[in-house]
Amino acid sequence: MAIETGDTVTFEYVGRLDDGTVFDTSRESVATEEGLAEEQPDREYDPLTAEVGAGQVIEGMEDGLVGLDAGETETLTIPPEEAYGEWSEERVQEFETEELTEALGQRPEEGLYLEAQNGQPGEITHVDDDVVKVDFNPRLAGETLEFEVEVVDVE
Repeated sequence: MAIETGDTVTFEYVGRLDDGTVFDTSRESVATEEGLAEEQPDREYDPLTAEVGAGQVIEGMEDGLVGLDAGETETLTIPPEEAYGEWSEERVQEFETEELTEALGQRPEEGLYLEAQNGQPGEITHVDDDVVKVDFNPRLAGETLEFEVEVVDVE
């Protein structure tokens, strides 16, 4: 029975960037091989279950699952506009170094992440004596993603 909007689908996946780098997976063996398991030692690697059309996964994943059957494997190529959007300079915010140091309780450092009041994570991309730049773009913004998916179950 082919997947339709409204179905609950359980699937395994491996997500790659254009250059072949694995950025996420539900398969523990792939995570271990690619070094992801080391980065997230407490993560459990299990198939993902989502209702198609409910916005629980990115748009391109939902669209790509429609029409597949249980047991089927497919490679989905998902452009930025159907994933995490394009990277935008508007999502990079500047803060006064002194004020941010006070708010954080420590001097900001490039590469560290912080959470905005609305819960959105941002990466500190620049620090000098006057200004700190924080990039609030999603980590995968602007990326074309490739997912190998294997449909395990359809309800």
